[in-house]
Amino acid sequence: MGEERGLTRIGVSLPSNLLNKFDTIIRGRGYSSRSEGIRDAIRAYIVEYEWMERESGEEIGTVTYLYDHDQRGLGDELTEVQHHFIGMIKSSTHIHLDKENCFEIIVTQGDAKKIKELAENIMSLKGVKHVKLTTTHGGI
Repeated sequence: MGEERGLTRIGVSLPSNLLNKFDTIIRGRGYSSRSEGIRDAIRAYIVEYEWMERESGEEIGTVTYLYDHDQRGLGDELTEVQHHFIGMIKSSTHIHLDKENCFEIIVTQGDAKKIKELAENIMSLKGVKHVKLTTTHGGI
């Protein structure tokens, strides 16, 4: 990362449970302020995004995500996204965690940019709480 200059104040709206969890984590890690923790979280997000942007060629990977089962229409939207990328999806597993949360794992093989596009499509859906993309060349 380049050198940071100046500070800009921003306002962010967060659900209280998310902020409480974040506060617990930053206290446990010894941060002196929320701002310090948020800066580090944003830096980590940028590094991961830039890494994903550089990936190219044939890869294997997993897209894991947690979502709200009760979000109206979300199950159909997730199925539609997977059908759009059907040629590169090798397997998927659906796990019911509790009454409202489901967890899915999709195993993919194909062009790295298309795998990233699949993950971003899932990430953009309302009710999806967390998405993690992991890829590797795996000797392909």
